[in-house]
Amino acid sequence: MPVTLNMNMSMPPWFDIIGLSLNSQEDEPGIKQVAENVKSLTDQEVKNGIPSNRIILGGFSEGGALSLYTALTTQQKLAGVAALSCWLPLQDSFPQGPITGTNKDMSILQCHGDCNPLVPLMFGSLTTEKLKTLVNPANVTFKTYGGLMHNSCHQEMMDIKQFIEEVLPSVD
Repeated sequence: MPVTLNMNMSMPPWFDIIGLSLNSQEDEPGIKQVAENVKSLTDQEVKNGIPSNRIILGGFSEGGALSLYTALTTQQKLAGVAALSCWLPLQDSFPQGPITGTNKDMSILQCHGDCNPLVPLMFGSLTTEKLKTLVNPANVTFKTYGGLMHNSCHQEMMDIKQFIEEVLPSVD
């Protein structure tokens, strides 16, 4: 699929990225369609016997953005979201107050490098502020990593591991 931000060069994105600024137009039909695709995958896992409250959505950059959007719009009760170096797409489509859906109390771990040149730290901070108005703010964690650009680091992976262990305790 060609990506507008990438001079229309083809790459394997989830949806078109038109720009990376606060007032950039967003690919609303593409975001909504791919969110429905992820919801279908979640539905299939539930049909295969995995309780939805034992499913965590997660991703990096565009995948993290998609994970946040999908979790906030699905009817399936999820365990949480691990969203790395990302933003919340279609922010204006969400209510000004808490969501009333099944995931209003889900746990969210958002991680971001403080030197990210592609998705600036400000996008992560603004997303966290918005998330805290949509879900239980006590369940939203925002971690930053000094010197980290648009990639990951060992500490971030350890934080994700801890998050998973907390929201998906062992079932004996």
